[in-house]
Amino acid sequence: MERNLRKERIGLVVSNKMAKTIVVAVARKVKHPIYGKFVNKTTKFVAESLDESCKEGDTVRIMETRPLSKTKRWRLVQIIERAK
Repeated sequence: MERNLRKERIGLVVSNKMAKTIVVAVARKVKHPIYGKFVNKTTKFVAESLDESCKEGDTVRIMETRPLSKTKRWRLVQIIERAK
């Protein structure tokens, strides 16, 4: 049996105050439907981080997973870059 492809996102850790949980902000550029200008939109994802090694400002890759709690549907795959 083969698992379906899971979505992956790269974003910035904005909160690590919860136990084993991080909040990751993923920014994207969207073209305004009327004016045509590109606007920055941000989506926050709540992700599972079991080792609790993430700090605020880290760039991380997260992957979609089964619901782990009311809001947690993502988990940490790797830390791409540490905060300076």
